Amino acid sequence: MLSPAGSGAQEQPMYRDIRAAAGRGRAAFDAVAAFLFDNTRRVPSEFAGLDRSTGGALGAALKREEFSAARGSICCLYPDQGPKRLYLLGLGPADGFDGSTLRVAAARLAAASHAAKLRNIRLELGSVTGRAVWADRRASALTVAALVGRAVGDGLSIGNFSFDTYKAKPSGSRGSRASGRTPTSLSVHVDQPLRGDLAFALRTGASVDVARELAATPPNVAGPSWIVSYCRKMARATGLRCSVIGAAKARTLGLRGLLAVGAAGSSPPALICLEHRPAKSKRGARPVMLVGKTITFDTGGYSLKPATSMDGMKYDKCGGTAVIGAMHAIARHRLPTPVVALLPVAENMVSHKGYRPGDILRMHNGVTVEVTNTDAEGRLVLADALSYGCARYRPRAIVDLATLTGGVVVALGSACAGAFCTDEDWWSHLARAADDAGERLWRLPLWDQHREMMKTHHADIVNSAGREAHPIQGAAFLSHFVDAKVPWAHLDIAGVSDLKKPDDLHGKGPTGFGVRLLVRAVESL
Repeated sequence: MLSPAGSGAQEQPMYRDIRAAAGRGRAAFDAVAAFLFDNTRRVPSEFAGLDRSTGGALGAALKREEFSAARGSICCLYPDQGPKRLYLLGLGPADGFDGSTLRVAAARLAAASHAAKLRNIRLELGSVTGRAVWADRRASALTVAALVGRAVGDGLSIGNFSFDTYKAKPSGSRGSRASGRTPTSLSVHVDQPLRGDLAFALRTGASVDVARELAATPPNVAGPSWIVSYCRKMARATGLRCSVIGAAKARTLGLRGLLAVGAAGSSPPALICLEHRPAKSKRGARPVMLVGKTITFDTGGYSLKPATSMDGMKYDKCGGTAVIGAMHAIARHRLPTPVVALLPVAENMVSHKGYRPGDILRMHNGVTVEVTNTDAEGRLVLADALSYGCARYRPRAIVDLATLTGGVVVALGSACAGAFCTDEDWWSHLARAADDAGERLWRLPLWDQHREMMKTHHADIVNSAGREAHPIQGAAFLSHFVDAKVPWAHLDIAGVSDLKKPDDLHGKGPTGFGVRLLVRAVESL
């Protein structure tokens, strides 16, 4: 029997845990899932055993005129023998196959598995692990099996996400879980070559969920003091070191950009410092530094946003939540590279204490900034964090993430993040990591001409110079606060951090973009 299975993002509660497990005989599972390329009309040789174990159900389905293995398609067979269910996951044309295709297929499978209340499933990937296209990727150090395992794990995690903390629970829901009718975990069985990387990706996926949940938490809950408390608790749970520079210490250090932006907030601004110090790292090793814009809500300040633009501004903290998620994963994976994360956290509100257009601020490194737009606040808090971090930690390389400009959304939409980097080696490293993680970057220019644009008469620079080269202005501004000898990349994630409508992989809302990329970048150093 052939029937369509559900697709797209789920709003219902999903599995609490998905884990990788060893493969064994097909009949012992609740279901088996086979990954197929489009226009497959005969049983591939690698699936001959599967076809026999299901009494020819696979071969019969492939011969049906209406069968399609288009990218993202999923259908369910109910064989007369063998597993109770056989899912056929479409990968589309073999010529266009890549990791994103696997992620979409696995995300569909996660949703379908939960809807069917499966507790275990075996994956049959066939020729996917031998596709030559994987070898053509940009000099990845990962094997084909690793790329496949991680892409599948990514997709399962992404498809399993839901955020229902603030929804009323249906009556009887506790009883359903207690009786075991709704499973809380899913075991995914694969062959040995894939298992380690599938487990790695699922573990990273749990950290991506941390970022997505934090991003979705509403601003009346997740204010600056709440984020500080969360980071302290997470650090204790994962073995990270956490220190917090409060408003009084920030004033002493000269973090006047951070203080100005957060002056009108419901709780004081702070600079959160998370440190991963692995026991096996060399003594005196310089850390990688991650910096994330953490504006818990952005009204625009006195340069007030219109009401339609203010909706969704809880997501202005997504740069910070991505860094938090990455640090969570880096600590849990026990990666050997030392990493420090800086999270300038503030709430950009309006009151008599708020900063104004026309104010001139002397920043941490002594550069003076004339405020021309209080809605260009993210670069002010990032500037102080970058300057302080360069002086305090002497990092070997830096990545900052921020929902910084609407201009990058106009330029690139939600297909990729805008990237700015003037160090070729560091850019090549990040580009490879982005490819491996399935999180696209598009490099935009950052030239001396752009830096000159930011200069002004009454101060050294302005925080906003109008609409010309709008997405580049943020990077040009920040470049004045980074040690020129340190490789640095700025990632503007405004278009990819949250989605206004579902795409073929994510549902509406936060995506956790950047967590997998940062983890891979640190892992591959």
